Amino acid sequence: MGRRRLARESALQALYLLDVSSYPSSEEAAMLSLRRGKKPQPEMDEETAAFSTAIVAGTRANQKEIDAAIEAAAQNWRLERMALVERNILRVAVYEILFSPDTPSKAVIDEAIEITRKFSSEESTKFINGILDKIARGAKSNGSPGNSL
Repeated sequence: MGRRRLARESALQALYLLDVSSYPSSEEAAMLSLRRGKKPQPEMDEETAAFSTAIVAGTRANQKEIDAAIEAAAQNWRLERMALVERNILRVAVYEILFSPDTPSKAVIDEAIEITRKFSSEESTKFINGILDKIARGAKSNGSPGNSL
C-alpha cells in the first residue's frame, strides 16, 4: 500500500473517531489513529503522518463547506442518513478536491473508491464515485487549480 493511501486511511479513521466519540481535538484523534495500538505502524513515516494529520485538520477546519458540497451533490441524501464510513471517506476526498490543488481529482476519486472497497462495500463505491465526480466537475468548472479530471 502506498504511503498516501495509508495517510488517507488513517485520516478516515481519525474523522470516524471524532464522529463517534467525545475526543476534544482533531489532533488527539489523528495521533490515536496514527498509532493503532501501542506503537506506530512501521510504514507510517513522518511525512506520511504529517499528510494524514493535515488531512484531518484541514477537513475539520473546512467541514461546513465540505459537508455542504457533499449534500449538494448527493441528491435526496442528507448527510445524517449516510453511513459514518462513507460520510468520512467523502469528507477526506472532498477536502482534497477543494483544498489540495496539488493532487488531481481523478487520483483522489480513485483512492476514495479503493478505500471504500476496503472499509465498506463494493455497492458503496458507486455512491462515492457519483458524488465525488459531481463535486470534482463543479470544482473544475469553478476554476479550482490542479483539480482537472
